[in-house]
Amino acid sequence: MKRAIDVEEVSADWLTAALGYTVRSVRSETIGTGQMGSACRLSLEAEQGPQTLIIKGAAGDPSSRRRVAGGYRREVGFYSELADTVAVRSPRCWYAAISDDAQQFTLLFEDLAPRRPGVQAQGCSVAQAQGAIRNLAGLHAPRWNDTALLDLAFLTRSSNPERARFLSEMTVATTTTFVERYREELGPEDVETMLASADMIASWALVLAEPFSLVHGDYRLDNLMFGADIGDVVALDWQTTEVGPPTRDLAYFLGTSLPVAERRRHEQELVGVYCEELQSRGVEDYDFAQCFNGYRIGQLQGPLTAAIGCAYATGERSRDSDAMFLAIARRSCAAIRDLDSLDLIRALT
Repeated sequence: MKRAIDVEEVSADWLTAALGYTVRSVRSETIGTGQMGSACRLSLEAEQGPQTLIIKGAAGDPSSRRRVAGGYRREVGFYSELADTVAVRSPRCWYAAISDDAQQFTLLFEDLAPRRPGVQAQGCSVAQAQGAIRNLAGLHAPRWNDTALLDLAFLTRSSNPERARFLSEMTVATTTTFVERYREELGPEDVETMLASADMIASWALVLAEPFSLVHGDYRLDNLMFGADIGDVVALDWQTTEVGPPTRDLAYFLGTSLPVAERRRHEQELVGVYCEELQSRGVEDYDFAQCFNGYRIGQLQGPLTAAIGCAYATGERSRDSDAMFLAIARRSCAAIRDLDSLDLIRALT
């Protein structure tokens, strides 16, 4: 049986057992901020295999780990049961294990250097967005309306009525806190949009039960690695994956990653790229009009994630974290207004 360890426990002997070949020595270097876990880059002296790997595991005290145990299960579940069934580019996983109580997990990944992560506050280019969107279609198309996803215990379905009520209560509470913290930076128009969106979350969660697929849940620039080739995009951090409307990932990515003026200028073209990519991968009976309506509805993912993410972030507040949350909130609120997303949800419920 595979054994999960904390990152600090890694050793040459453990790696030898995990990888199935002799590792003579290992050096580790902490990477990342450790908000939902801890990660290190490992430099290996070994008889075969890569010279460097990334190890990721749980972090924090027992109460912190219990709070995010569901995320640990989803990420390990993605790599151990789902990654090989989809065409999205994600890191090659050499080892995946989790304890029965989900207080410990261990993932060994390929080292993606020299690729570089996106930066939410800076946004991305239209060309980068195209690469990320094509990669996203590779996640959604292979499991499009696949009922076998509903049998996986570690996945939740976003259209569950009980979950929708819980999500609504959480979003209303955290949005109130968010707008009080950032009221001056947001301005009255964005504050109004965030509060109105929070009030619509229960309806929003249930409005698109189909089509459904495996969704990332937090597909944005900070969770993507970009190579020198525009099409070289790798998606990380699968702790929010679930079964839900595919266009929610698309809306969240475009609505929060492109500067507002660029999103307005290119969104029809980019939604078209996504729709065409789905069709090229075998999705049938799904046209641009359906896709664009789903894209409009999905924009509420932005303010929801900003509010909940800000409220439950375990890291210390910083200028960079403020810039990230504000970029998500401002851009998505502008998209909600531009696309009349709230009116469309009202019309459908």
